[in-house]
Amino acid sequence: MLEALKDNYDVTLFTFSDIDLDKLNLKYGTHLSKQTIKIKSILPQFLTAPSNFLNSNTKHFKQFSLHSVLRLIKAKQDDYDLLISGYNAVDLGKPGIQYIHWTGVVEKNKLAKKYYNKLSDFSVERLKKNVSLVNSKTVAQQAQNFYNVEPIIVYPPVVIESIDIPWEDKENAFICSGRLVKAKQPHQAISIIKAVRERGFDVKLYLTGGGGGGEQDYLRFLNKMIEDNSDWVKLYRNLSYEDYSKILYSCKYGIHRKQEPFGISVAEIVKAGAIPFVKSTGGQVEIVGEKNQDLLFNTDEDAVEAIVKVLSNEEKQSHLRQALQKQKVLFSTERFSQEFKEIVKNYLEKK
Repeated sequence: MLEALKDNYDVTLFTFSDIDLDKLNLKYGTHLSKQTIKIKSILPQFLTAPSNFLNSNTKHFKQFSLHSVLRLIKAKQDDYDLLISGYNAVDLGKPGIQYIHWTGVVEKNKLAKKYYNKLSDFSVERLKKNVSLVNSKTVAQQAQNFYNVEPIIVYPPVVIESIDIPWEDKENAFICSGRLVKAKQPHQAISIIKAVRERGFDVKLYLTGGGGGGEQDYLRFLNKMIEDNSDWVKLYRNLSYEDYSKILYSCKYGIHRKQEPFGISVAEIVKAGAIPFVKSTGGQVEIVGEKNQDLLFNTDEDAVEAIVKVLSNEEKQSHLRQALQKQKVLFSTERFSQEFKEIVKNYLEKK
């Protein structure tokens, strides 16, 4: 969003703690600097590291930081022609634009309702007056039901480059990417691929991800599964985006067990030229394409059967790879920037 707007508007980013623009540029291919955007952070730079740690590991602190930023934005709202939330539906003090990844994230949890909505004087009625953008049809339906708004679908940008690597140069390996927490179900990916191997297919599984700091029992369980199957399962934790991309490009297949509002890692798999197998409900269905039924499953048993059918048929693999080529353009950074700039332009012209 910042990259899309910085050349045509005076842009200010409100944040709780300071950010490292060079690090973000390296990860996302942007060209942001403190000459192109202003940053208003509540905490000084030397507190950034402890603030980020607390945000990642303490629910109270995360809510406090979110609502503190909203309180600051409201205090400064008259200084700006347009206010934008990149973090879900929020009350900005006056009508603006909000990009919704899921509903109720900021205002509906117990901590927010008991303490932090008061800090920012949060009003659900005010947020309903924002122009609502959403990242998938799944979230569009949820936003309509939850907030009674008519959202605009704008698929997120996927920054990994679309590089054509010959199929025969890729490994007979699956990639499963995401936070190492029970909700993401990486252990079930192991179980599914193990069953595929038992059907006679010599495939590997690469797990990539981070987090899981608050779920030590689950991490011990997951690490035990990986250790027990270490001849074909490998875990890569907290990789740089460059190293993650290298593993992604090397794999022929991907698997994602959890139903997602969108599923950015599935879109990365598609753009990297691999064939992903995904849950048959959720935003990830839009990523692989609803017509590509061979890639969808309901249960773990369904997943095994779907994978075996594709792995057994080279012609089907070729057909799916061609079909997935058409999906790549949906998640380009160029498309996102163009659509987002047009929405901002139209909003300001109507004011």
